[in-house]
Amino acid sequence: MQIPSIGSAVPRRGTPFSRWLGRTAMRLGGWQFEGEVPDAPKFIIIGAPHTSNWDFLVVMSAALALAIDVKIMAKHTLMRGPLAPIMRWCGVFGIDRRRAGGVVGQMAEKFRQADKLTMAIAPDGSRTASEHWKNGFWRIARAADIPVLPCALDYGRRRVRFGPLMRMSSDIAADLAALTDFYLGTRGARRTIDRPISFKDIGAEPA
Repeated sequence: MQIPSIGSAVPRRGTPFSRWLGRTAMRLGGWQFEGEVPDAPKFIIIGAPHTSNWDFLVVMSAALALAIDVKIMAKHTLMRGPLAPIMRWCGVFGIDRRRAGGVVGQMAEKFRQADKLTMAIAPDGSRTASEHWKNGFWRIARAADIPVLPCALDYGRRRVRFGPLMRMSSDIAADLAALTDFYLGTRGARRTIDRPISFKDIGAEPA
């Protein structure tokens, strides 16, 4: 298996055992990496298409194999109970949607306060069929002034593919066209991205 090199600026985690575990899981599933991970301290990883619970296992195996510290946001109520320690170990952290500033404001502030931070977002927002993406990653990237790393979970070729690091601009149409160029034709576990990407709700430009 060809493992992309990871630069010193990227947030890291793990041990030799966890790297072996992630790489073994990737090999057993027939998965390979394609593309490079940029040597940057802060970026949002957008993983698509998200169509199955198996996607989480692929993402976790890839993160362990690469020894990257990737954070995943979830509702704050999910961080309670006996599974909370396991979820925290997996990099999951809680977001209170009722707080002032909303999710975009909270995440932008986390990025501003951190020296290093990578966060994974599924822009589909749901495993069910959807013709549109949620615009949260775009708004966070704009508000925090951080780049986006496209990542395709391509079940057709059994590849975790990384695209070029992108800066989201005020030209939404151009941003979506660039993302479509990367993802178009990617086959997920249950559906293929076979049409241009669009946002469900463009929303206001972040402050």
